[in-house]
Amino acid sequence: MSTQSPSLYCLLGTFSKTPAFFEAVAKVRDAGYKNWDTFTPFPVHGLDAQMGMSRSKVPVFTFVGGIIGFCLGTLITWYMNAYDYPLIVGGKPYWSPIFPFPVMYELTILLAAFGTLAGMFVMNMLPRHNHPLFEYKDFIRSGDDTFFIVIEKSDPKFNREAVEAFLKEIG
Repeated sequence: MSTQSPSLYCLLGTFSKTPAFFEAVAKVRDAGYKNWDTFTPFPVHGLDAQMGMSRSKVPVFTFVGGIIGFCLGTLITWYMNAYDYPLIVGGKPYWSPIFPFPVMYELTILLAAFGTLAGMFVMNMLPRHNHPLFEYKDFIRSGDDTFFIVIEKSDPKFNREAVEAFLKEIG
């Protein structure tokens, strides 16, 4: 029921059937636990909503990266064409947002992609090269046939006996 490490990191409940696991997740959410997670052998549709998770903040990083990329592209093309090397070609203005648009567009896409990558690293607290749960000998089954609900010791409501009883009660 608990991890095999010398100091307790969490208590985990194992489930073999998806419906029972899905219902147990709702019970953990309703019990008010904050530091808990689930591990499944395959994606379970609706699990994030069942866990009460809010929408990801990664799109904010993407948006900010895109805005910075567009502004940087605009600044670079303006600096090169209107300030650093002003040259009138064919009666055209020194700088116009029309002709350097591909540069601005590509920098928008590039920095939005970098913002997405950075956002995923920040929001997922990566890189984390090792997790205490990996010490549990049966954790590898979460990639094969077993569903896990993990309630961490750092949870404000954590009480070993109460959590053990709760996990047994929900299945």
